[in-house]
Amino acid sequence: MVERDFLLDADARRTLGVAEGDAAPAEPVTPRLASTVMLLRDDEGPLEVFMLRRVAQMEFAASMHVFPGGAADPRDAEDELPWAGPAVEEWAELLGTDEAAARMLVAAAVREVFEETGVLLASPAGAEGEPPRLDLDDARELRRALVAREIGFGQVLLDRRLVLRSDLLRYRAHWITPVVEPRRYDTRFFVAAVPIGQDPDGDTSEADRSGWTRPQALLDAFTDGDVMLMPPTIVSLEQLAPVTTVRAAMEQDLPIAPVMPEFVISDAGPAMRASLP
Repeated sequence: MVERDFLLDADARRTLGVAEGDAAPAEPVTPRLASTVMLLRDDEGPLEVFMLRRVAQMEFAASMHVFPGGAADPRDAEDELPWAGPAVEEWAELLGTDEAAARMLVAAAVREVFEETGVLLASPAGAEGEPPRLDLDDARELRRALVAREIGFGQVLLDRRLVLRSDLLRYRAHWITPVVEPRRYDTRFFVAAVPIGQDPDGDTSEADRSGWTRPQALLDAFTDGDVMLMPPTIVSLEQLAPVTTVRAAMEQDLPIAPVMPEFVISDAGPAMRASLP
């Protein structure tokens, strides 16, 4: 494990809900299960990743540049969820959790990507090599209904005779929100290539800006103070920066262990201190 401090300026401390001198609450908030997905492409040159900038009014990570993702929904663990790729028990072993949580985490990854970008990591039942067949109006309405929690993701797949493609995801990291923060998430990070014929649009009320960027370009913008990034995003971008193709990114063999940063006052100032695998 390598210890690393991520310095926090005043804007970052305010956005993350911490302040200089904060201590962990007597009863920290229980983190919610969540999934985040780095959508990748390389068809227009070197590797690019799709990013969203969260709106300033968000209660968690406001104005931060993030990957698509969010909290799991208990309905994501429904047994009838149509599924292709590695079995749920294999994902449970890989993610270090039980089968119900593994099903929720993988399904949440696919659902959140669809809600926030319109990209659907699914295929017609019995034709796993083909893209999903949804017209734009149907997809838009389904995204709205999912965000409003009017329907469950499993029902969306069943009604359209689609299966979730768990084989399109690769597990990358496990981060847990520090105990000092008022909103906490137990988040698994994944990577996925954007399927041929699909293009993310970032049409979500949670973001005011979206688009493709090269990992190093965003890291440079962060260094220059032009964007705000959370520690998990910084590390994820740093891991992507050396590779130039989607295939190379999907094949990266990275050490994975739970990482829960701690708010500290370091010699250089307020920071999140993390032990990285």
